[in-house]
Amino acid sequence: MAAAAAAAVGGPQPPQPELPAPGLALDKAATAAHLKAALSRPDNRAGAEELQALLERVLSAERPLTAAADGEEAAAAGGGGGPGAAEEEALEWCKCLLAGGGGYDEFCAAVRAYDPAALCGLVWTANFVAYRCRTCGISPCMSLCAECFHQGDHTGHDFNMFRSQAGGACDCGDSNVMRESGFCKRHQIKSSSNIPCVPKDLLMMSEFVLPRFIFCLIQYLREGYNEPAADVPSEKDLNKVLQLLEPQISFLEDLTKMGGAMRSVLTQVLTNQQNYKDLTSGLGENACAKKSHEKYLIALKSSGLTYPEDKLVYGIQEPSAGTSTLAVQGFAGATGTLGQLDSSDEEDQDGSQGLGKRKRVKLSSGTKDQSIMDVLKHKSFLEELLFWTIKYEFPQKMVTFLLNMLPDQEYKVAFTKTFVQHYAFIMKTLKKSHESDTMSNRIVHISVQLFSNEELARQVTEECQLLDIMVTVLLYMMESCLIKSELQDEENSLHVVVNCGEALLKNNTYWPLVSDFINILSHQSVAKRFLEDHGLLVTWMNFVSFFQGMNLNKRELNEHVEFESQTYYAAFAAELEACAQPMWGLLSHCKVRETQEYTRNVVRYCLEALQDWFDAINFVDEPAPNQVTFHLPLHRYYAMFLSKAVKCQELDLDSVLPDQEMLMKLMIHPLQIQASLAEIHSNMWVRNGLQIKGQAMTYVQSHFCNSMIDPDIYLLQVCASRLDPDYFISSVFERFKVVDLLTMASQHQNTVLDAEHERSMLEGALTFLVILLSLRLHLGMSDDEILRAEMVAQLCMNDRTHSSLLDLIPENPNPKSGIIPGSYSFESVLSAVADFKAPVFEPGGSMQQGMYTPKAEVWDQEFDPVMVILRTVYRRDVQSAMDRYTAFLKQSGKFPGNPWPPYKKRTPLHPSYKGLMRLLHCKTLHIVLFTLLYKILMDHQNLSEHVLCMVLYLIELGLENSAEEESDEEDSVCGPERCHDSWFPGSNLVSNMRHFINYVRVRVPETAPEVKRDSPASTSSDSLSSLHSSRRPKVLQRENSGTAQVFSLVAERRKKFQEIINRSSSEANQVVRPKTSSKWSAPGSAPQLTTAILEIKESILSLLIKLHHKLSGKQNSYYPPWLDDIEILIQPEIPKYNHGDGITAVERILLKAALQSRMNKRIIEEICRKVTPPVPPKKVTAAEKKTLDKEERRQKARERQQKLLAEFASRQKSFMETAMDVDSPENDIPMEIATAEPQVSEAVYDCVICGQSGPSSEDRPTGLVVLLQASSVLGQCRDNIEPKKLPITEEEQIYPWDTCAAVHDVRLSLLQRYFKDSSCLLAVSIGWEGGVYVQTCGHTLHIDCHKSYMESLRNDQVLQGFSVDKGEFTCPLCRQFANSVLPCYPGSNVESNLWQRPTNKSIQDLIKEVEELQGRPGAFPSETNLSKEMESVMKDIKNTTQKKYRDYSKTPGSPDNDFLFMYSVARTNLELELIHRGGNLCSGGASTAGKRSCLNQLFHVLALHMRLYSIDSEYNPWRKLTQLVEEMNSQRGNEEQQPEVPVLYHDVTSLLLIQILMMPQPLRKDHFTCIVKVLFTLLYTQAFVALSVKCNEEDRSAWKHTGALKKNACDAEKSYEVLLSFVISELSKGKLYHEEGTQECAMVSPVAWSPESMEKYLQDFCLPFLRITSLLQHHLFGEDLPSCQEEEEFSVLSSCLGLLPAFYQTEHPFISASCLDWPVPAFDIISQWCLEINSFTERHAEQGKALLIQESRWKLPHLLQLPENYNTIFQYYHRKTCSVCTKVPKDPAVCLVCGTFVCLKGLCCKQQSYCECVLHSQNCGAGTGIFLLINASVIIIIRGHRFCLWGSVYLDAHGEEDRDLRRGKPLYICKERYKVLEQQWISHTFDHINKRWGPHYNGL
Repeated sequence: MAAAAAAAVGGPQPPQPELPAPGLALDKAATAAHLKAALSRPDNRAGAEELQALLERVLSAERPLTAAADGEEAAAAGGGGGPGAAEEEALEWCKCLLAGGGGYDEFCAAVRAYDPAALCGLVWTANFVAYRCRTCGISPCMSLCAECFHQGDHTGHDFNMFRSQAGGACDCGDSNVMRESGFCKRHQIKSSSNIPCVPKDLLMMSEFVLPRFIFCLIQYLREGYNEPAADVPSEKDLNKVLQLLEPQISFLEDLTKMGGAMRSVLTQVLTNQQNYKDLTSGLGENACAKKSHEKYLIALKSSGLTYPEDKLVYGIQEPSAGTSTLAVQGFAGATGTLGQLDSSDEEDQDGSQGLGKRKRVKLSSGTKDQSIMDVLKHKSFLEELLFWTIKYEFPQKMVTFLLNMLPDQEYKVAFTKTFVQHYAFIMKTLKKSHESDTMSNRIVHISVQLFSNEELARQVTEECQLLDIMVTVLLYMMESCLIKSELQDEENSLHVVVNCGEALLKNNTYWPLVSDFINILSHQSVAKRFLEDHGLLVTWMNFVSFFQGMNLNKRELNEHVEFESQTYYAAFAAELEACAQPMWGLLSHCKVRETQEYTRNVVRYCLEALQDWFDAINFVDEPAPNQVTFHLPLHRYYAMFLSKAVKCQELDLDSVLPDQEMLMKLMIHPLQIQASLAEIHSNMWVRNGLQIKGQAMTYVQSHFCNSMIDPDIYLLQVCASRLDPDYFISSVFERFKVVDLLTMASQHQNTVLDAEHERSMLEGALTFLVILLSLRLHLGMSDDEILRAEMVAQLCMNDRTHSSLLDLIPENPNPKSGIIPGSYSFESVLSAVADFKAPVFEPGGSMQQGMYTPKAEVWDQEFDPVMVILRTVYRRDVQSAMDRYTAFLKQSGKFPGNPWPPYKKRTPLHPSYKGLMRLLHCKTLHIVLFTLLYKILMDHQNLSEHVLCMVLYLIELGLENSAEEESDEEDSVCGPERCHDSWFPGSNLVSNMRHFINYVRVRVPETAPEVKRDSPASTSSDSLSSLHSSRRPKVLQRENSGTAQVFSLVAERRKKFQEIINRSSSEANQVVRPKTSSKWSAPGSAPQLTTAILEIKESILSLLIKLHHKLSGKQNSYYPPWLDDIEILIQPEIPKYNHGDGITAVERILLKAALQSRMNKRIIEEICRKVTPPVPPKKVTAAEKKTLDKEERRQKARERQQKLLAEFASRQKSFMETAMDVDSPENDIPMEIATAEPQVSEAVYDCVICGQSGPSSEDRPTGLVVLLQASSVLGQCRDNIEPKKLPITEEEQIYPWDTCAAVHDVRLSLLQRYFKDSSCLLAVSIGWEGGVYVQTCGHTLHIDCHKSYMESLRNDQVLQGFSVDKGEFTCPLCRQFANSVLPCYPGSNVESNLWQRPTNKSIQDLIKEVEELQGRPGAFPSETNLSKEMESVMKDIKNTTQKKYRDYSKTPGSPDNDFLFMYSVARTNLELELIHRGGNLCSGGASTAGKRSCLNQLFHVLALHMRLYSIDSEYNPWRKLTQLVEEMNSQRGNEEQQPEVPVLYHDVTSLLLIQILMMPQPLRKDHFTCIVKVLFTLLYTQAFVALSVKCNEEDRSAWKHTGALKKNACDAEKSYEVLLSFVISELSKGKLYHEEGTQECAMVSPVAWSPESMEKYLQDFCLPFLRITSLLQHHLFGEDLPSCQEEEEFSVLSSCLGLLPAFYQTEHPFISASCLDWPVPAFDIISQWCLEINSFTERHAEQGKALLIQESRWKLPHLLQLPENYNTIFQYYHRKTCSVCTKVPKDPAVCLVCGTFVCLKGLCCKQQSYCECVLHSQNCGAGTGIFLLINASVIIIIRGHRFCLWGSVYLDAHGEEDRDLRRGKPLYICKERYKVLEQQWISHTFDHINKRWGPHYNGL
């Protein structure tokens, strides 16, 4: 390297314009070899100079970029704007030089051999699929590439696959980030010894060439950068430069991939300061270098950065826009005081940026940080490269190059330091960037690689002040968007907060910096430094205080807010990310006793910051009304560190608590939030719009609650435990604005709250107290107990999936805390509290997921309503939990009625918080409880069951947590000091419960009922309001005395507050006093109040007992249980009291009270002994009257409604009757003539639109609602049992040759080659692919009603999912999807009976009749409405499928085509019904769809149309089947035209349908049976032919002989042996058997045919025909199908079809031949049929055999079989390339019917505006496609022009889908779901079952 450096010093020569002749690769190689040799000499001075000159020439930065500067030239020079020839040339040179004359590829391979890297380091960009294993990771950010993951062993680990958001790099081999056990085979620590040392000459050239190359790159970057003008973003220009540089950067990237050896050379080059200095100083005489250096300085300056040498000059210049250097001294971070707000003129200058009227505020900046923010000095290529990378906003290529170098350790350290040095500059660029999202991702892509490594982070912290830099940069960043806080004191507030509306917060621009900060704080060593550094802590608290009180809400009191701002989410995100997460990071390092000091530091500076904050907002003692902010991060820091101190560090709580005054201030704002939550839920903030509800919900939502509401409640608990309880309780009721309500009087005036909000606010206040007193999250529960409580609460609200539980349970946000979701403790707690409900599948129902549901004992013992209330985002969840609890109690028989929330025992309190329980034992609370109990008993308004429930809960809490057992003598020791207050003697609830209160003086409005009474003699008793002794003489003269209770509570509180303040400081007194008195005296002057005295004479105990009577509705219902069973007092835990309603609760409380003291027990008994006087008669107050009226009104309204409905129904009826009368006259006369025949009842149909019933008539036809769809399901049947598997390797492919559709296609085209076209089209059926399937929901409607219904749909704009223009609609009754109406043929029901009467005509007569009937031309019925509809539905049926599935004729548009299509529609529907029944008819019974079958109506429509095409009687197959034709006919005219298809080649089922549809409808049963008998003879003969071809020559001759012997027996025509031998002998005359060589015999199974096996063969051959025929008979004549065993199916069906003679005996084994009934002598007709075949095989023996009808071997259709594990599909397909464009598609999909790989939405495969999936669905499924989306694991269904997401058939271990693979857990096939999918495909019910359809516009 020294030589290279020396050579470089020799001053760069001026560039020479001419380049070496391009294209002379030989010269280059030679030159390179020569130079290499020269440099290898010991004295390489000359060689070095020569090389420099050459490089100088080749890498001149002048020409290419002058071209790039203006676009046209560049385009001209580089052939259309591509990289110019010069750059390519330069790259070629570099490659040659590096290789030193050899081939570049060989050079690369050679260098790779020396790769010692034990790290993978593969860098990827966004959207790459990577893995993360939490079991192996040390850092939470650890990630692995797929290859390393699959090569390592991670079985049983907690891993997931994820799609990278920002890009990343593989950590395999890096033991700082992951455990070595997880390394893959390639990276299991190679010892560097086995890697040979790099030979010196291999990389020698690189050391010379690369510095110049990198310098050249930097010059390009300098040249290309132009400062963007202020208003015009110049990304375009930057991108242009980057495009030109693409090849150079790619070249560097390729170098890094050569492995460790090359990387270390690059590291040397990039970090060598001497090289850099020589090349870039710009001092030489080279003008180009000078200019370049100038541009660099300008760029620095414009970024607001100085180059250290310019320091002096810079001092004079204006501070640049990018920084905040204001002249005021004393920067917040440096001094710890809040920077003064600037003078107003400063603000005005800045006003241009201000938002609306709120001006931004700038803080004064000190000197300390200027160096961090504004000075950059570059000393190496690496530093300047990073500078330009930032300037150009992190181009992906550059980022990848810089990261690819990271496996080199030396580089890693250098690069990290450089990155830190540029940190401030990164922040500035990020703030200005227009693409801040992309840029953020790229920044994090880099920083996460650097800062996840603890060792590296520690080193940089020590050497480069990483923490200082980060905190300062964050502070600066936030400073740019501060505004004045309006909290508390709008005019004089000195506090500033961030403005959440600024882009910086709204777009989360701060995210990368905060994320880095959180990342480094997760390292213990770094966090310790932070916690020890007082200056940093001060600065950080300062930063946090910017968020304290942000996003202030002011309650709108008059009109609705115009514009709902949505900034609140930005505020919550900012507090969570910028304040809470760093806090959790720090807390995770304060776990042990030794870290006490850290906690003390944080708490100290936190309190200082809080004190500053209170001062800045001018806070005295009352929060400003109608304001709330949910953001108090300083409070929460303080709370969480307190909690940690007590829980983990054994610190004494009092040592870190401030004085009482500070505690009082601390509790104000969190309490304000709790009260506001109640206000928001009471709809008091409704004018602020929905967003305020959004805030209330976010505050308690699972991701936020443990950083927001939990610390707030905890802080309030701490304050409550240390402050005076009376003060605290009265504060709560005052904050909730319900003090006025707490009066004994039945009426009161509330000065601060509307009446309609009182009840819910009171509920809110009591609920809050219950939560405050019973929550133990931070007061003594262990982590596992917390986890359990959280889990139970979530499960009680609803059954949950595993992933939603993980999501809902607030995890400790810092990843190193140990409670990681999915960790061991999570799973073990889950299995302890919940049962897994595996997903259930109703075939037509929704797809369910695997759910967890609470175990019974959890409901029984652990259901905790308090926790549920705390954690519900929606109020309905509380109700849902209670409903589920109720259901459990009913089910388990524990309690039948409506239970109350159960009372749950609490975890014991940590000793530090014992003071909290004093709240339960303070007089104020007891007075409130007493008052409320009294009010409830007296039925005052605004009190709900909920209030009572909470009151009882509080009493019970008090009894559970009472102080030491009170002595029973207590009462007598009633010393003077105890009686200063006549409400209650002491503060213990247990004794206060029995204290009787006689009289209470109240203030009431003059209208109140209480006023009339004279006060009794002993009014001296007591007055509720002033809680003071009535012994003082001038009771009424005292100020406030006797006013409504609010003043007393407040007065008490004031007094307490005053005492506390006086204790702490005397001067504060002056401030507080005047303010408070003035504020509260005003409401006191409300005039129309008067004083009344109430006689009460109750104690809490007596009120409870009366309540019991009231709740149970019986007098004297309470009887003390211990009188019967003294045991109760000894073992108090009685399960019967655990669950129940209010009565149970009262009993439980009384029992506990009796247990606590003998006095209470005695008093309870006494009260019960007195016969209780009845509850005072209810005085109905105005409000109650209102509610009573309401009830009555409702009842009346209900009755009115019933009346109206009845009237309406009768009107409708009479209207219908009259309407029917109008139509009747014309129809009467023809009806009479018609009914001359025996009276038959016509079929009656109900129209679901107009509701009328009636027959279907020619004029007003009724129709069935049907859905027509094209289907290729039949065509997917295959002949093998094994279902095909989805291909998951290149070798596996699926070919469609063996599908039913393919086989039928081949057969038809073969027939068409040799036979007459029209005859071919009668010999087969089509519709295996693209056949039309007709299904109905069974509802009928008048066709004219349907038309008006469609019209109304057309005008209705709100329809989604189906297109009315295509005739689609939903059935008006059942909402099933449909697209046509199938007219019902007018006819009677009994008709069928007439036609079924058996006639005893002989078969010959019947055959004649059939022929005559077929011969009658079918005149199309006259133009009636019915016939029009018939025509239109036929059109619909044709248009349902594509033309290619209809036209098979050689002559387009021939009528034969239509004929073929129509009978095939019938065939398709019969075959599909057979498949729906499972492929056979063994189950029998009515049609599966019952009334839902529309085959009968369909047959009428088809028959009507087929009768239009009469077949020339000459060609009618019926003749050939039933008559012997003279020889000459068949031979005639062979020469001119192709022959007709031989009868034996005809498909018998097709013949059946043709024959039946050619008959006039309705068909007579005996004609039907006749046709079946005739066709059965043909079928049986075909079976013989097929059988004879199957067996070998010897078998044939054997049979020929055995049969010949019996030919003359009497039943020869019914003996299969005889017939078979005859067929063989007939066919032997032709060439059918001749072709067989030895090869065919080998194919045939050598099994000897026994009579049994032959019989089975013959039956199997005939069964498909019998099944279809039986179905047809069932639909045409409505006969039921008998059920049977599989082996007797043949005999049952044949007797059912009338093929078996009635007298047939079933004793001896059944022989199928006995069903034969030959219309003409069997042997004659058989020989006639065989003759046709012989004459064909004369010429085409080969084809003759192929065309023989074979036995049907089709199995039921199936979808492809999928592999067990989804990963196998994913790994193969997500990298598979598209066959069209050879790129990997963005959304790959695979067809589950045929396995084709397609691109979803891929533009590359688009044909005529159809994307590939839509196209494939048409070709593969005639419009139905089932695709598995590889990247989402979801199945998508395409049906015609609509599509829907079906769901996933792959579920994880917890039975859940993972759509879009978000969680990335291993997925396994769910067989049941796949079965459901297949079922819906086969039964064509996608349209009915899936509800969410949308149009795809051919774009899938």
